[in-house]
Amino acid sequence: MEGSLEIERGLTHPLGARVTPRGVNFSLYSRFATRVELLLFDHEDDSLATRTFELNPGSHRTGHYWHIHVIGAGHGQLYGYRVWGAHLPEHGQRFDGQKVLVDPYAHAIIKPRAYSREAAFLPGDNAGAALKSMVVDSAQYDWEDDKPLHTPFSRTIIYELHVSGMTKHPNSGLEPRLRGTYRGLIEKIDYLKELGITAVELLPVFYFDETDAPADQTNYWGYSPVNFFAVHEGYAEDPRQAVDEFRDMVKALHKAGIEVILDVVYNHTCEGDSRGPTLCFRGIDDGTYYIQDKGKYANFSGCGNTFNANKSVSRRMIMDSLRYWVKEMHVDGFRFDLASILARDADGNPMADPPLIWDIETDPVLANTKLIAEAWDAAGLYQVGKFYGDHWKEWNGQFRDDLRAFFRGDEGRAPALISRLLASPDIYHRETSPERSINFVTCHDGFTLNDLVTYEHKHNLANGEHNRDGSDHNLSRNYGVEGPSDDPRIEELRARQIRNLMTATLMSLGVPMILMGDEVRRTQGGNNNAYCQDNEISWFDWSLVQKNEDLLRFTKELIRLRLSLNLHQDRQVPLHKILSTGSIRWHGVKLGTPDWSYHSHSIAFELRDPSGIFYVVMNAFWEDLEFELPYPPGGMTWRRLIDTSLPAGEEILRFEDAPGVESHYYKVRARSVLILACKIYDAVPNLYDRY
Repeated sequence: MEGSLEIERGLTHPLGARVTPRGVNFSLYSRFATRVELLLFDHEDDSLATRTFELNPGSHRTGHYWHIHVIGAGHGQLYGYRVWGAHLPEHGQRFDGQKVLVDPYAHAIIKPRAYSREAAFLPGDNAGAALKSMVVDSAQYDWEDDKPLHTPFSRTIIYELHVSGMTKHPNSGLEPRLRGTYRGLIEKIDYLKELGITAVELLPVFYFDETDAPADQTNYWGYSPVNFFAVHEGYAEDPRQAVDEFRDMVKALHKAGIEVILDVVYNHTCEGDSRGPTLCFRGIDDGTYYIQDKGKYANFSGCGNTFNANKSVSRRMIMDSLRYWVKEMHVDGFRFDLASILARDADGNPMADPPLIWDIETDPVLANTKLIAEAWDAAGLYQVGKFYGDHWKEWNGQFRDDLRAFFRGDEGRAPALISRLLASPDIYHRETSPERSINFVTCHDGFTLNDLVTYEHKHNLANGEHNRDGSDHNLSRNYGVEGPSDDPRIEELRARQIRNLMTATLMSLGVPMILMGDEVRRTQGGNNNAYCQDNEISWFDWSLVQKNEDLLRFTKELIRLRLSLNLHQDRQVPLHKILSTGSIRWHGVKLGTPDWSYHSHSIAFELRDPSGIFYVVMNAFWEDLEFELPYPPGGMTWRRLIDTSLPAGEEILRFEDAPGVESHYYKVRARSVLILACKIYDAVPNLYDRY
């Protein structure tokens, strides 16, 4: 640290460390602290602070805020806090002045080589093994002309990916220094653009504790945040430049027309239960930040603690965090992990009118951002179809389950499938738009699409929990062999089922989401809970791009077809308008005789839509079925756009290249999907107004 530093009283606002023309203002909230020290470090590995400033309660405390202005400090300064007070767990006070604490509002966190999660809960000073906060001057970054894209949900194709896992494989084609980094992902933007992706949904990039995992394992997914502002430095080529490297990635994605949605974790932190480490919130104001009952942490998250999201201080912090990511990091939206927790009060009870949810819904800074809820929690609160607000969208877990069950041949699923294809009007209010439903068959949590048709049972032994972890409710099939097979009949059926599921996902009303690598049959070897597998089990294997180029081409064409149809004319069309126009006619193997019985394994319907005139059959039966075709209007001829049973190169064709179907019957092969079209209209603005 060069030069001498002087201090002034400082300001209560803004919280965190904010660069001023003369230095840095530090502000920290702690209601019950009796003593606070600000420690400045020259290096993250230092076990002794270069300067220590004790904040005098008379001059450096206002209400519950401790503040100081350090003249001469600036961008890149490392710092931490020690906070003293009573140790009364039953009253929400667990102060430990021996621990160096991360600033809850820190915009960057640097990890020392000797970082130890264990040292943060064992007795004694942990300075040399503690995470250090870093001052960031955001004004230094040049965003050039970057602006939000505001892509309508009706034009959105979401691709859920892991920043590191996308490029970390040795066969990624990147230099070692770029693998697994924000800059590495920039190198794969052309791939995403060619695929047709319009938004990436990034698994957590809040700074997280990679060691919050079983012994000898790594927390790979990142659902273990230290705070809600700092970007994870483990994905940066230069940890001290993590903030700018993340911004470079966002800027590059925006230039390619791709939005950035963050998977955000506001429901718990990495500090765990009472046996966990004291890294940040616990040592600063335990009772404010966590839901507790007489010192016992509530665990609605399944991760040891639950963030007290509707406490005023905590709620403001979450709002400040969201605004920061939008205003200073330019992200386009958020997917809220276990969002139902954010609707619980300080006692853990679900609220009828949760303040935080409405704060997010009505905040002007967030007005044009995408808000997606995982509308359930780990304690049984399930709110899919009943989540709050007018603008929130929801992960539709029922879409996932019903499509899996129907296509694997379960009975009683045909009526449910119809609803899922139409944006689940049985779940969502008919006045809402189809885009309320985020449709997916696979996500990071569970089997990949390849493994869904390859394994009937989870294979999680590598996780070190004797295969007890991960869901047993997978609705999967292996079609005769558990795992990879050399039998061409099994392999052909698996490939066809993948095409079926991909087609149903991308052609349904609602917003489609694809899991990283499903378009090239990425496999996790049957592991359905790879949260701790930072290795080739989880990474994108780039050799599959060539090996499974037929599926990649098929997926590209599906996305192109969906976007060319422009189903909703870029408008929030209420479901009741879609369902009450008479534009859908239901059929069976014979016209006008749909079979929605318990034993049915197929559906057929004719759709006359602003995009065109289509006939769709989904046959999950294990035998071929011959379907009578509707007569096309005006002497037109049906053209075969998609038949997932046909060989590569024929299974999907563009309208102008699609062969005509002269017969009034079509034999739809077992376990396949057929889509015919006799007309595809050019996009007509406001076409739904005629209804």
